[in-house]
Amino acid sequence: MNFNDINEIKKAGFIGFEKMSNLFIDNSSIPKIKGVYLVLNPNFKKFDFINIGTGGYFKGKNPNVSIDELKLNWVKNSLVVYIGKAGSDTSKATLNSRLKQYFGFGQGKNIGHWGGRFIWQLKNSSDLIVCWKPLLNDDPRTFENQLIKEFLTKFNKRPFANLAD
Repeated sequence: MNFNDINEIKKAGFIGFEKMSNLFIDNSSIPKIKGVYLVLNPNFKKFDFINIGTGGYFKGKNPNVSIDELKLNWVKNSLVVYIGKAGSDTSKATLNSRLKQYFGFGQGKNIGHWGGRFIWQLKNSSDLIVCWKPLLNDDPRTFENQLIKEFLTKFNKRPFANLAD
């Protein structure tokens, strides 16, 4: 998949393409089934980091990292800044429930969605676009891993906010 082409991402089965700030207000368009999601930076040639992001503290842990660490993780010329999953054989999470957690964490709530936290140190985080791919039969964990491997092959790095496990 071409991670920098919205039409290619759509051809791969992703839907939604909603601005994050709109989803903060109304997330009813996000399906209540398992799947994978992408966070996209539509202005990926222009980005600014902030020292203190909007992410909440979870279990007392500061979600913020140094600007230098953010710069080290930044993937130049990449539309995709995060690849996430919702649900598995052992988890009942849905795209809707998982993304609601993610948005809540990004709005400063102490919610357990620590993954992808670098997003909240982007100055334009509320302008990011979220799209998702519902998975009826495939395991989201496997699909997410495949997407990350494909991204890694093309960019020689994981997506910006996908930290190594």
